[in-house]
Amino acid sequence: MRIRRARTTAVLAVPLTLLLVSCSGGGEDEAGSGRTSASPAASAAPEAGTPTGPRTPGPGKVRDAFAGLQATLDDSCDTPGNCEYLLGRIAYELDRLDRAMKADPKGPGHFPEPIAWIADLRERMGEDRSYENLKRHRDRLFGTRDRINTWMQDHPDDYR
Repeated sequence: MRIRRARTTAVLAVPLTLLLVSCSGGGEDEAGSGRTSASPAASAAPEAGTPTGPRTPGPGKVRDAFAGLQATLDDSCDTPGNCEYLLGRIAYELDRLDRAMKADPKGPGHFPEPIAWIADLRERMGEDRSYENLKRHRDRLFGTRDRINTWMQDHPDDYR
């Protein structure tokens, strides 16, 4: 009887351990960067054939990134203390949309104008994401966001 219980416990212990490890892997972080938080048990050496870098955006990610950008449309710098947040958010959402469009299964050639507008903004603005620099490029940030919003409205299959 004891031997039978030991075997039953061992047979159940392995699948339960695998289930616990696979459920503790986490998901995307709040910023949507694709980085995951994993438990120490799950972060040991990766299994053969599994990617070790951040996940790239896939189908549906353009829609999600565009929704994040659209969420800034009714906001303004007129509210005291809101401008720094808003400009940073627009810059972040444009970068997120750019990554999603380039990684989309349709290919970056499907989104030539938005990708070019974001590249132009990035070139003019540089890598500096300080509030002072974002404020200097405020009109360009709003303009790029609005142009992309208009462009996407003419391409509903990409975000619905």
